[in-house]
Amino acid sequence: MSRFRLPDFPWDSLADHTAKARAHPDGIVDLSVGTPVDPVPPAIRDALASVSDIPGYPMTHGTPELREVAVEALRRRHGVVGIDPAAVLPTIGSKELVAWLPMLLGAGPGELVVIPELAYPTYEVGALLAGAQVLRSDGLTALGPQKPAMIWLNSPSNPTGRVLGIEHLRKVVRWAQDRGTVVVSDECYLALGWDAEPLSILHPDVHGGRLDGLLAVHSLSKSANLASYRAGFVTGDPALVRELLAVRKHAGMIVPRPVQEAMTVALADDELLAEQRDRYAARRTVLRKALQDSGFRIDHSEAGLYLWATRDEDAAATVGWFAERGILVAPGTFYGPKGGQHVRVALTATDERVNAAAERLAA
Repeated sequence: MSRFRLPDFPWDSLADHTAKARAHPDGIVDLSVGTPVDPVPPAIRDALASVSDIPGYPMTHGTPELREVAVEALRRRHGVVGIDPAAVLPTIGSKELVAWLPMLLGAGPGELVVIPELAYPTYEVGALLAGAQVLRSDGLTALGPQKPAMIWLNSPSNPTGRVLGIEHLRKVVRWAQDRGTVVVSDECYLALGWDAEPLSILHPDVHGGRLDGLLAVHSLSKSANLASYRAGFVTGDPALVRELLAVRKHAGMIVPRPVQEAMTVALADDELLAEQRDRYAARRTVLRKALQDSGFRIDHSEAGLYLWATRDEDAAATVGWFAERGILVAPGTFYGPKGGQHVRVALTATDERVNAAAERLAA
């Protein structure tokens, strides 16, 4: 544990399994992380290069064009309306925002941050960096009379692919707004609904016209293959976004100008998004069938980039079983104690590697 009381980085613990999987005669199939493998579309690369000769500092708030196109993309793709472009703030990917958001919004010692029972590890890390307490809960009953500083939602979920229904979202929003609690919705997988249609917390059917205390986090890493660009944004309550902008100006948390241009093109092009969705859908079909034919049950997984698989055995044993076949997956324990009998299988491998995994499972 570091002086911030941070847990060890989970993926470091996979070193032995990684070595075993790499020893497979046909090489490793790495399905343990959600790292994009498909090419960055040429139009996005051209946009990046088009402003590479601008020597001045970029705007922390982002270009007006970027903010406007983000608002339009949310409207077209997700039915989100009523967002002022001034309430859009580009971020250096989504992970840095997740890690620093509790601190940036003033949460600290003695305050409570609520995260899902099965959650992206950085939610917990962000609360610990701020010195706040962490509670894992998927419902409000466990909170009792407490008034958290922040509640994290994640729909579609990483790792489970679970989609939260509209009534659940409404209930959390009303509860939090009545208590002055900030609700932050991680919507990085919102465009990847398969068996269910995910809904943004900023959709008017959820918040009923009140944006106070609500923030939504978005990323272009998965939808446009821009993980290496570090391209994301946060939007929602204008007052909260203004607060974040003021702090980020002081802290130098600025998205590089070429990346802002690339984001503008990516958010404007729905065809590029559709093409990437099709790639992931095809890989999902192959892996889902291969896992089920091998005796695994797929829980949730109705959206997102992962299959949440189990054979009702210890997750470590399952990870080892996959590694013997040259396949690396992530144990559910990375995401919380309730993941002890599941593994997370990512769709982010090339078609060739996905097919290789299916063949090995069939054998």
